[in-house]
Amino acid sequence: MVDADAVSMTDLEEWSAEFDEVLGRLSSLFVHPSSRRHAEQYVRGLLSPIARKNGWTIAEYAGEKEPKAMQRFLNLATWDAEDLRDVVCDYAMEHLSDPRAVLVADPTGFAKKGRKSAGVQRQYSGTLGRIDNCQIGTFLAYVTSGRERVLLDRELYIPEKSWFGDRQRCAEAGIPEDLEFATRPQQVAVMIDRARDRGVPFAWFAADEEFGQNPGLRTHLEKAGIAYVMAIPKTTEFTDIAGATASISERAGRLAPHAWQRRACGIGTKGFRVYDWALLESDVADHQYLIRCSIDDGELAFYHCYNPRREGFGELVRVAGARWPIEECFEATKGGVGLDDYQVRLYHAWYRHVTLAMLAHVFLTVCAHQHANKKGKANPRPVSKEPQDQR
Repeated sequence: MVDADAVSMTDLEEWSAEFDEVLGRLSSLFVHPSSRRHAEQYVRGLLSPIARKNGWTIAEYAGEKEPKAMQRFLNLATWDAEDLRDVVCDYAMEHLSDPRAVLVADPTGFAKKGRKSAGVQRQYSGTLGRIDNCQIGTFLAYVTSGRERVLLDRELYIPEKSWFGDRQRCAEAGIPEDLEFATRPQQVAVMIDRARDRGVPFAWFAADEEFGQNPGLRTHLEKAGIAYVMAIPKTTEFTDIAGATASISERAGRLAPHAWQRRACGIGTKGFRVYDWALLESDVADHQYLIRCSIDDGELAFYHCYNPRREGFGELVRVAGARWPIEECFEATKGGVGLDDYQVRLYHAWYRHVTLAMLAHVFLTVCAHQHANKKGKANPRPVSKEPQDQR
């Protein structure tokens, strides 16, 4: 996140002070001094260069003779991962708050063996690219207009038939007796409501097809007045302002060349992500449909936009591109702070490890943000390019 060649002793001192400030935020969450100590050890371990970051390896890194104390910290100690989630959210907002930010939802898979881990079963994971034995976590990310991004919230998806149909199995995995089945779109709605309740400022919500085609989530967002740009399947029926109905892919094939505009929707590893885009008005007020076409191979993607503020074409393109940073969050948290390295089975222990990893990632993001601002190299705000040559 930070250019190592540009790091000074002053930077290191400032980051150390920032870490101490983070530990201060944690202190009130733990009743026992031993739990506070283990929390510090755990976060330090997540930020360390060790290859795998779980209770065993972190205990070894912290100099513990055995992992039992760290395992008790995750499984048995008295502390609330929901309170920690609120600390993560408040900490992120103190440094990264942006009224033009985009909330982004996406699931990610965690490959697991056996059948004891809460929520595990053979199921499709886009992360793994196949049906496999895994857990699925549903996450809510915060993406600023400068493309800084952090994970704000999380829910563990518990499949209905294989788990809620077997309450003994649920009890053994520590799943609360009063927990009821929730689809991933329902989990997202709850997380968005929590963000709003904590005063998180944002202008848009974005998500992939799983959420974009869910009428319950769309209704929830619209009732709350939350603008969104969500991906939808190519088979989605679209009715234009003249009342003609066809699938969105059929309509895309009939668009005239002048209907397309070439614009960038963010910056990737190879520079600006540039596509051709077209915008269609629907027969429902404030609802539009955005079509993206790859310049390289002509592959199409489709988006349902709820745009009550009637913001411009370039803004819709920006929001459509804001969904990718959550994938970068997953890459950074799994590769850097051990989001998927846990070796716990219990429901509440999953939340504890994952939320501590989220905190570690927010800390790194805040340090990078402060470093960039100090050096006058704050993340550039992606600019939608003006229309170039049309298709």
